[in-house]
Amino acid sequence: MRSIHSPSTPENALSPPDFATPRNCSAKTIKDRLIETAANDPDLPALGSSVARIVQLSSSDDQSIQHLAYCVLSDVSLTQKILRLSNSVAFKTAASSKANANITKAIFLLGFNSVKTCALAMLLVDGMSGKHAELVRTELIHALAASMISRELTKISNFIDAEEAAITALFKNLGRLLLAAYDHDLYQELITLIKQGTHTPVQASMQVLGFNLDTLTEAVLEKWSIPGSIIQGLKSRPFGNLGVARSKQEWMQQVAEFSEKAAAMIVETDTSEEPELKNKLLTRFGKALNLDKSLLDQLLMDAKLETRSLLINANLLDTDRNQKLNADSAHTEFTIPVDENLLDEMIIDADAIEDTQEIQRHPSGKPFNAPALLLAGVQDVSEIMAPGHYKLDSLIMLILETYYNSLGFRFITLFLKDSKMNQYCARGSLGENSREYQKILSFPITSATDVFNFALRRNVDLLISDASAPKIRKLIPQWYNDLFPDVRSFMVLPLITNDKPIGLFYADRKSAAPEGITPEEIRLIRTLKGQALTAFNSR
Repeated sequence: MRSIHSPSTPENALSPPDFATPRNCSAKTIKDRLIETAANDPDLPALGSSVARIVQLSSSDDQSIQHLAYCVLSDVSLTQKILRLSNSVAFKTAASSKANANITKAIFLLGFNSVKTCALAMLLVDGMSGKHAELVRTELIHALAASMISRELTKISNFIDAEEAAITALFKNLGRLLLAAYDHDLYQELITLIKQGTHTPVQASMQVLGFNLDTLTEAVLEKWSIPGSIIQGLKSRPFGNLGVARSKQEWMQQVAEFSEKAAAMIVETDTSEEPELKNKLLTRFGKALNLDKSLLDQLLMDAKLETRSLLINANLLDTDRNQKLNADSAHTEFTIPVDENLLDEMIIDADAIEDTQEIQRHPSGKPFNAPALLLAGVQDVSEIMAPGHYKLDSLIMLILETYYNSLGFRFITLFLKDSKMNQYCARGSLGENSREYQKILSFPITSATDVFNFALRRNVDLLISDASAPKIRKLIPQWYNDLFPDVRSFMVLPLITNDKPIGLFYADRKSAAPEGITPEEIRLIRTLKGQALTAFNSR
C-alpha cells in the first residue's frame, strides 16, 4: 500500500480532531469483536501454534534443522510447496543441478532461514485462504512481497538473527489481513479513505475503527506467543529521514516499514507513480539501510523474482495471464502480468517433484521405485558431506528422511547409546507420533537375546517383513510390544564403530511387507548407514 506521506501528515501521528466520529465510542467493541472472531476461527489457533513453533526455532540451535524438517514434513501440503519452491529458478542453487525431493536437503541448499521464512509464509496463506478470497488474497500477496523484500535486506545485514526482520515484515499488515477476512465492509471503507489520499493509514484506521489497526496485529501475535522482539519490530519509526540504526530492534522497525511500503512496486502494475515512490523511499530510508537508486533497483528485481515464485507455489498467482484480482475490492491493484516462459523456468523439474509425492506403492507402503529413491538419497548425502561443512544432527536428519521416504515407513528414529543411563535413547525421529515417541523411547543395554540387543551384539542388519511370525515374536521385548502393538514390519540397522555399538536406526510399518527387500536396496541401505558411520567417526 502506498503510504509515504508528506511532513504535514506523519503516519505515526495521532488523528486530528477533524477525523473523530461517533464510531470511536464503539472502538473497543469493534476491536474486541475482531479479536474474538479470530480467536473462535477454528483455523487460527492451529495456525498460531504452527507459526509460533517455527518462529521460535533458531539457526544457532543444533536441533533446529531437525525440528524445522519435522514441522514441514508433518504437513503434506506444506512439504509439497517447499519442495516445489526449492526447485524454482529463484531459489535453486547453482550447486545442485538435479531436482530435489528432500526437505532436509532443501534446508541445506536454501538455508535454514530461507526455508523457515517461506514455511511461515505458506502457513499464513493456508490458514487465511478462503475468507472473502479476493480481499484476503490481496493482503496475503502484499505480506509475502514485503517478506521477500525484507529477506533481501537481511542478506546484507551484520546483525545476529537478522532473519527476524523478514518474519516481522510478513506480519506487518496482519491487522488489515484480519479485517479483510472478518469484516470486509469496514475493510473497504478503510481502504477507500486511504486511496482518496485524505487520510494516512493510521488516520483512516482511527476514523473507521476508532483505534490503530496495528494494535490488533500486536494483540493477535501476543496470543500466538510470538517473541516480543518481533512484535516490537512492527512499530514504525518517527517521521522524517532515518539514520543508521543504533540497535537491531530499531533496524528491524526500519526494514519492516520499508518492506511494507516497497511491496507496492512488486505487486502493482501501474508504474506511473513508481519513480516518485522510489524517491520517497530513498529519502526516508536510504541512509538508514545504505541504499541508493542502483541498489534499490537490484533489491526490488531480486525480490520480485522470489515473490513471484513464492506466490506461484502458494497458489496465490494464477498462471493464466488474463486472471486478475478484484481491483475494486482492494487498496491497490494486484494484477501481475505473467510471462509464461518465465513461469516454466520457475517451476523447472516440478513434475519430478510431484512424482515423488504420488508414486506407486506396495500395500505395505513401500514405493515400487525404492532403489531409485534410495540412490537419490545416497547422492544427496554425498553432496552435503563433500565440502565437510555440515552439522552431524542435520546430516542424520537427511539420512532418516531418505529411509523414511524411500522405503515407505510409518515411523523412524535413531537410538544412541547413553552409557550413564545404561540404555539406548531416541535422538531424532520422523513420522507418526514421532514427537511423543521420541520423549519416551529407550531400551536397556543388556545381554538379552531380544531383536535389538542381538542386532547390536552381532552387528547384523535386520529387515523383518512379518513381525507376527512366531520365530520373530520370540525375539520381541515387552517394552516394544507395549509401545508398538500394531507394528507388522520393521528394520533395525546397528551402528558399530571401532567394534563398539553407538546406536541403531529403527523404522517400522503397520503392514507386513511380503515384497521383501532386493539386493540393490540392501546395498543402498547399507551405503546410507556407512555414510552415517563416517559422519559419526569424523565428529
